[in-house]
Amino acid sequence: ERAPERRVAIVAERFSYSPSRIKVKRGTTVEFVLSSEDTYHGFKIRELAIDVRIPAQGKGEKKVKVTFPKLGTYVFECSRPCGAGHNAMRGIIVVEN
Repeated sequence: ERAPERRVAIVAERFSYSPSRIKVKRGTTVEFVLSSEDTYHGFKIRELAIDVRIPAQGKGEKKVKVTFPKLGTYVFECSRPCGAGHNAMRGIIVVEN
């Protein structure tokens, strides 16, 4: 398993991620360090079959390693219903050369 070349911390909070726009180089292995400022949330990248649960505030963090094989834009979104703004809770990862 490849060691991450880059670490990105993402904080989830109803109903947003911070940061919500991330740029990475193609082929880079990124370790996302996911935490929440309130309740449980999800981190899902449909194209890469990634779907993890972000622990609620005070319950630690979740780390997930992702390698981006193709150029383009990947959407990440909350996969745990978290309230009225849940459907708008998403961000993007822009993969460049």
